[in-house]
Amino acid sequence: METIWLSGAEWLAVLRIGLGLWWLESWRHKDKKGWFERGTGIAWAADVAGKHKWGAVKNGFDTIVAPRPKTMAYVVVYAELALGLGLIVGFLTPIALVGGLLLNLLYLVLMIHDWAEQGQNAMMALISFIALVGMSWQSWSLDNAMGLF
Repeated sequence: METIWLSGAEWLAVLRIGLGLWWLESWRHKDKKGWFERGTGIAWAADVAGKHKWGAVKNGFDTIVAPRPKTMAYVVVYAELALGLGLIVGFLTPIALVGGLLLNLLYLVLMIHDWAEQGQNAMMALISFIALVGMSWQSWSLDNAMGLF
């Protein structure tokens, strides 16, 4: 598909790179010292999960996250960094897109009552889905250069 300026595959790459920059910004603005040393991120999530209207969210948090708060803080923070970098350079792009989609859906469910967060997570999930089904790694990516996928 050709457009006035870029091909369809190149526009999908622009979308993928923009999503990667969004994830990188999410990582950049986090207070890492707070997350890693004081446990602020996981403590905040525990508070949200504890008040959640769906019991499965609280039970899931208590089962998976609460027993290992420090590990989960590192998982969340560095998952956002890995997603951002992977999408920007187009490395293991389908895996990054599925991982990002799942992380956004998890955030969406956790923050079901906060409409400000819902818009960001819904848009990021939508972009992930479009970039995935549009195979956005076909242009401007290490995946394409290396013949992956």
